[in-house]
Amino acid sequence: MPFDSDPQSVLTDLLALARKAGAADADVSLSSSESLTVEVRLGALEGVERSEGRSIALRALLGKRQAAATSTDMSPRGLAELADRVVAMARMAPEDPFCGLADPATLARDIQDLDMEDTAAPSAHELEEVARAAEDAGRAIPGVTNSEGAGADFNHGASAYATSAGFYAYRRGTSYGVGMSALAERDGQKEQGYEGRNERFRASLPDPVAIGREAGARAVAQLGARKIASCRAPVIFEARLAGALIGPFLGAISGAAVARGISFLKDQLGKGVFAAGFEIADDPLRPRGMSSRAFDGEGVATSPRKLIDDGALTTWMLNTPAARQLGMASTGHATRGHGGPPGVGASNIVVKPGVGSFADLLRQAGTGLVVTSTFSPSINANTGDYSVGVAGWWFENGERAFPVSEVTIAGNLRDIYKRVIPGGDLERRGGLDIPSLLIDDLTIAGI
Repeated sequence: MPFDSDPQSVLTDLLALARKAGAADADVSLSSSESLTVEVRLGALEGVERSEGRSIALRALLGKRQAAATSTDMSPRGLAELADRVVAMARMAPEDPFCGLADPATLARDIQDLDMEDTAAPSAHELEEVARAAEDAGRAIPGVTNSEGAGADFNHGASAYATSAGFYAYRRGTSYGVGMSALAERDGQKEQGYEGRNERFRASLPDPVAIGREAGARAVAQLGARKIASCRAPVIFEARLAGALIGPFLGAISGAAVARGISFLKDQLGKGVFAAGFEIADDPLRPRGMSSRAFDGEGVATSPRKLIDDGALTTWMLNTPAARQLGMASTGHATRGHGGPPGVGASNIVVKPGVGSFADLLRQAGTGLVVTSTFSPSINANTGDYSVGVAGWWFENGERAFPVSEVTIAGNLRDIYKRVIPGGDLERRGGLDIPSLLIDDLTIAGI
């Protein structure tokens, strides 16, 4: 959504007001968005939601004290009141020895266009047709008896960021999504299956019919699921949810967690965390990427980098405060705290695939469990102890045997990561490119 007026002039005015109110430094962000979501269920229109929002945020710094707040009032009086309020809050805030603006030498210059904005703006009727196509296809799968509904959405947003040190940048982007949840029932047993996708450009979305069919097929495939006896066996996280295994790794290498000493990897920088040959990269400059960004939440220039190279941990993900606390430099991983201090987060994550097909991975494992859904994960951030409820299917001699539900897998992530084997079936979903992941031996708690 374009701004009605020049965003830079609005941000410059607010920075000047913050300085006038007594701030030594400040940064400001302006966010504008519009979204349209349509939902259908059992062939009938269930809901249409349209929203628009616009807000401005100010963070004021007085020495080593900081405070931040947001406002939707962008009138001259509203901006002046925001500046006065935030500076007053900063005067009363506790000192933070690591707060402050990013080093000017690290800021992005000649910002690259990452092609994040489509021109397609679908109507509610068009989105309804997309959702209907997905649900109709899912309900047509034999064995599907009901639907939790299907939806399609469109989002368009813009943001601008400026600092009292002279940095200014502006970006816009779109996203389109479709998803469907199917229900199957047999002999009193009910199972649910979901599939959905999101893309920056409308033309990149998969056919909604394929989305619906996948959701229906997943629901039917779980009919007849049973518990299994507790055991130790190979476990494969299928590609569509293998990110559930990588997510705790990204949290553990967040500079904020490391600086606070609450990461199970806090002593592993430069050491082998995964097996030799394993690789995880962060690619913020991918054109049309769902998590792409040419500059981070503090204006720091971003660049592709390997987080894991040949199994070894190469870097923390750092924003400016965490970098200062650790005596290092920002890695361009700040997230924008609109109305708060910056956080830490990854962009587009790419896990290097192995070789061969998913069937090859099954044959390599022999007999074990394929995980197709997870729930109620438990992670000890300090030790890496990990457990999660899962459902999926059991395989024997590399072949699918029967569906499984109500089991828990458990282990320590430091041990698990050293034994992860990537499959060759790379999938891109949102900001994550990842194949199926095999752990050759895990504890499975069943009956």
